[in-house]
Amino acid sequence: MDMHSVVVQVGKADVSAEDVLAVARGGARVEIGPDALAEMAAARARIDALAAEPRPVYGVSTGFGALAVRHISPELRAQLQRSLVRSHAAGMGPLVETEVVRALMFLRMKTLASGRTGVRPLVAETMAALLNAGITPAVREFGSLGCSGDLAPLSHCALVLMGEGTAFGPDGVEKDAAELLAAAGITPVELLEKEGLALINGTDGMLGMLLMALADLRRLYTTADITAAMTLEALLGTDKVLAPELHAPIRPHPGQAAAAANMLAVLRGSGLTGHHQDDAPRVQDAYSIRCAPQVAGAGRDTLAHARLVADRELAASVDNPVVLPDGRVESNGNFHGAPVAYVLDFLAIAAADLASISERRTDRLLDKARSHGLPAFLADDPGVDSGLMIAQYTQAALVSENKRLAVPASVDSIPSSAMQEDHVSMGWSAARKLRQAVANLGRVLAVELVASARALEIRQQAAEQDGVLAPATAAAIAAARAAGVGGPGRDRFLSPDLEAAAALVASGALVEAVQQVTGPLA
Repeated sequence: MDMHSVVVQVGKADVSAEDVLAVARGGARVEIGPDALAEMAAARARIDALAAEPRPVYGVSTGFGALAVRHISPELRAQLQRSLVRSHAAGMGPLVETEVVRALMFLRMKTLASGRTGVRPLVAETMAALLNAGITPAVREFGSLGCSGDLAPLSHCALVLMGEGTAFGPDGVEKDAAELLAAAGITPVELLEKEGLALINGTDGMLGMLLMALADLRRLYTTADITAAMTLEALLGTDKVLAPELHAPIRPHPGQAAAAANMLAVLRGSGLTGHHQDDAPRVQDAYSIRCAPQVAGAGRDTLAHARLVADRELAASVDNPVVLPDGRVESNGNFHGAPVAYVLDFLAIAAADLASISERRTDRLLDKARSHGLPAFLADDPGVDSGLMIAQYTQAALVSENKRLAVPASVDSIPSSAMQEDHVSMGWSAARKLRQAVANLGRVLAVELVASARALEIRQQAAEQDGVLAPATAAAIAAARAAGVGGPGRDRFLSPDLEAAAALVASGALVEAVQQVTGPLA
């Protein structure tokens, strides 16, 4: 399906994680439903009424943060909103990826459409127009502390809504926002009371990155079950440890049972498993093989918890102050990113550990003393050829990096705004490092795929017969070869093989190829 032809409608009902991914990654179009437009108009009427009152109301007729003590006169309030956005668009560093910017824009627009923020329908409609025109504000890496929302990143988006700053057009070229809006026929918004604040006061960036990480990690955990099964088979291990009765009935962690079932499905029909008692007898396989379902399962359960938190946040309308259904406008602390930050950090820990156990399996495949008859480093002529020796070095470097990225960001807090905002979540930082950890994990699993595929082909060649491999692992190897990953043989320029394997893993094509044999995997 062409995602550009898909339309995601935002109304009073909650949007889904799939909706966010369709807009962020697939370029789906956005529409705001009539129920949401009516709700926004009703809430705006309440803000207009408060703006006309003499008493100060935070965000409507006062300054912000530590400057909230000043009452702003009506003639200065439009300037107040412009100044807020301009001053808060203070990000620095590398540009943030297009998919992240689109996600945070869509999520902020979703909250605007809830009617809880008090902005005019025009504001949300203009943001939808930006998304549909393929205009992506230039957002910088550093600036958010994950409290009072992702202030700096969202301010860069709000700035473009005003026709200021820079953005990328559908052609990927960075230009002045005013030029891009004019070319798309979009009129810049002149912000009124509270609207600048409502545009920047949300957890949208960290939530968008969480939703994308969850989608990527779900695919990578299935991939890890596949590569773990391939390594078990290549090492002539036993699949008896994967029997269902050893998992849910006696240790009822659902993720563990799912991982074991995946591995068992991949190994079905193998002629290599169960030979651990042959030439070099061993009572049990090493932990990295035998405990693969337990480690991957714990990560799967972590994903389930993180998805629960993400779904709750996705159903939220985060702003301060917020317009309640009874018309009251109340200050709150819902913009604090702690719930999202914690699970972002938790996922980084799980990703680091999955990468770690994958690397240990790869090392076992390459070590002649522990690989049960495979050549050293899976080389064609060990000594003359180095085989996959340095591929494991690369894998180890990625694992080490992921261990550093697993240090939680959410335990840190740096006070800001003259101690008014004296405890922050650092959720944006947790999300940024998780994105790198997920990318690294995919590369680590790609190296295990390359090593296990080569080892299995060496086993098959030694057996001098077809059909010795499990049909699913044979399908995985065929997919790797079709993607440009070379098989056993003399040393060659290895980096292209590893990159091809990484692309195969990242695309989900490896999982799809295996599922053609096994049926759906968890």
